[in-house]
Order: sequence, then C-alpha cells, then structure tokens
Amino acid sequence: MTTQLPAAKALLFDVFGTVVDWRTSVASQVAAALPSTVDSYAFADRWRSLYQPAMELVRSGRREFTRLDVLHLESLRTVLAEFEVTLPEETVVDLNRAWHRLDPWPDSVDGITLLKSAHIVAPLSNGNISLLLDMAKNAGLPWDAILGAEPVRAYKPMPDAYLRTADILGLAPGECMMVAAHNSDLAAARDCGFQTAFVARPSEHGPRQTTDLSAETDWTYSTDSIIELAKKMGC
Repeated sequence: MTTQLPAAKALLFDVFGTVVDWRTSVASQVAAALPSTVDSYAFADRWRSLYQPAMELVRSGRREFTRLDVLHLESLRTVLAEFEVTLPEETVVDLNRAWHRLDPWPDSVDGITLLKSAHIVAPLSNGNISLLLDMAKNAGLPWDAILGAEPVRAYKPMPDAYLRTADILGLAPGECMMVAAHNSDLAAARDCGFQTAFVARPSEHGPRQTTDLSAETDWTYSTDSIIELAKKMGC
C-alpha cells in the first residue's frame, strides 16, 4: 500500500549553488578587487573549498556556533595569504561581502515566484540572516521569510538545521520540502522526514564539475530548473 504524502506547505531552498550562481559571482568580484595576475576562478574555488571544513569545526562541537560571515572572512584571509596577495583591510572586508551580492540563476526568481503563489518559500541555507537578506535584495529573491543556520544554531546536514526550521514555521517535517542541487543535502533532509526536490545545476562548480550532475535516487521531484519544479507542482 502506497502512503500518500501530505501536500508540501513550505518549500525550503538550499541557496549557494541551487538558487544563486556563487562561482561566477564571486570570481567576478575577486577579479575586480585583486591583481589581474590572480586567476579569479581558482581563487573563488579555493575560497569555497574551505567552506565545509570551517563549518565542520562547529558541527563537531570543537567551536561554538559562529555565523558564516565570520567563517568566510577567516577563510578569505587564508586564501589571500596562499595567493600572496595583500589588500587594505577595508577591501578585505568588502570582498568578504561578495557572498551577499551573488547573482541568481536565470530561472530562480521566476520559479520561486511561481511556487510562492501556493507555498511558503524560504531559504534553508547555511548563510546567516544578514547575508541572506542582502542577497535577496540584490538578486530580487521573493522569500516569505529569511531563515538559515543562525536562528536554528546549526549547520546542515545536522538534523537540527532541518527540524528546527520546520518547528519555527509551525510545520511537521513532512509538510516541508527541501529544494537543493546537492544530493547529500536532500538525503539529510529526507532522513528528517522532509519531502525533497532535486534541481540540477551541472555548472555550479564550472566546466569540470563531476558531482551532483543528476539525481542519485528517487527524490519526490527531480527537475532541471525551479520553473520546471513549479510546473510539476501545479503552480
């Protein structure tokens, strides 16, 4: 006997890579701030590579909860040293805010707007509130609420990141759908009782991307864009 899933009341989105094109956006801002001899995409990739290790210190309990802006800034200083680049402090601080100024994928704003007509739409991101708020203003993202790691004090894929977000919204986990371009994020959400939607972003990491090229299991939905997801959900 097949169990009928409840209608998803809230669609909660991974943001970096799923909703916004972080790599192109960060590389563009790196190119504007650093000497032309620096490979801006290599710099952006290296900066991003420190993202998970920085959060893992928090997840493991070796460090108290620290907002992503702080972790990004620490990682930026590391990468500047590795690339042997010295910048004025105000330039370093402004460059760290590159993550506040990321551009959306072409389908993101229209797709989220369609979904918003019938569902709560909000980020479920590792970003802090000010970062996600600035990003929404910059990119025109029509969120109903700004949620993320900061209010729940937990970084994905820790269960609390998903479960506390559902609780904040007053919803059962099964009434929430995680939307992400990363199979591991969806797996963690499904383990918490969430419905799931995979959105393929095969160029998130550039032309040599080898992971998350397609859905790796039978998620609730698997699509090539957020607009396609909205259509499949009848929006």
